[in-house]
Amino acid sequence: MGFSVSKREDRGTWVVRETINGRRTQRTFRTEGEARQYALRAEAQQQEDQFNGVMGRKPHRTFAEGLQRMVSEYDVRSQKHHILCVAGWMDEHAPGVAIGQELLDAARKMQKALREQGLAQSTINNRTQVVKRVLSLSYREWDWIDMPLDGKLRKPSPRNERHVYLSEVELAELLEAVPTRYQEERRVILLAMLTGMRRGELLGLAKSNVYNGRIVLKPEQTKSGKPRVVPLTDEGLALVTNLPFDTTAERVRGAFERAREAIGRPDIRFHDLRHCYASLLASKGEALTSIRDLLGHSSLTVTSRYAHADPARWDSVIARLPKISNQTATKH
Repeated sequence: MGFSVSKREDRGTWVVRETINGRRTQRTFRTEGEARQYALRAEAQQQEDQFNGVMGRKPHRTFAEGLQRMVSEYDVRSQKHHILCVAGWMDEHAPGVAIGQELLDAARKMQKALREQGLAQSTINNRTQVVKRVLSLSYREWDWIDMPLDGKLRKPSPRNERHVYLSEVELAELLEAVPTRYQEERRVILLAMLTGMRRGELLGLAKSNVYNGRIVLKPEQTKSGKPRVVPLTDEGLALVTNLPFDTTAERVRGAFERAREAIGRPDIRFHDLRHCYASLLASKGEALTSIRDLLGHSSLTVTSRYAHADPARWDSVIARLPKISNQTATKH
């Protein structure tokens, strides 16, 4: 294996010959300088390729490449705003950053910068999640890096947790307040109440997602990148007979905002319907592990922030405790 440079006297040209695994190829150049420059570049590239193959190194990929591939291959509508913000920050502060330790360092600098700007921890976590998902896909799906790195990027629990939970009656009032011109959007809002699904997941539903009385979400349709099964009540089944929903995120937002204004609750967000779903399940005695799986959370820690048990249930819990004083009296 190697390169040789020689002159063809009969034609006055220079030839670069290359031998790889016993196979010879050649290229012709007008001058000696062009020939030797090509040979040096080609030999350096060959050595790098050989090293990458022997040592198992991957070609360097940039964060911008990963972001572009993620957007083209997965449904990331729910992350659109944060993706644009992260892309803009990286373009300005870490242009061309490679996926690997270099990206981890850049992401941590981004986290620090966002904290100094006074952004909420939940917002910082959402933008961190964009980087984490690119790192996860780079290792698990695309084979771009040799080791998982997404776990090295932390997302501290927000200190500004929202605790907005509506009762069944309040949810019914909110639904009733949706203006009549928003019938399709009303279906989306009601299905969110009945399933705890995110708005992006709801708007991405197709007929193929409904199977045997359940909604089956594909990996590219979920925030976690994992499939999820969502059971449906009879009321929920009636809402998914004609998919996809004939509406947009903007119209759903408009319908929801008008409904919350009508009942005097401007503090409610669409995402709070997801929290209400979890809280109602918990108040009915459902286990946190089941709620975790229904919502598609990665851990019980995340679920516990949303699924606050109904304080009224503590009465029945306390009633089941034994009477300690009677125990000693029995012995005597």
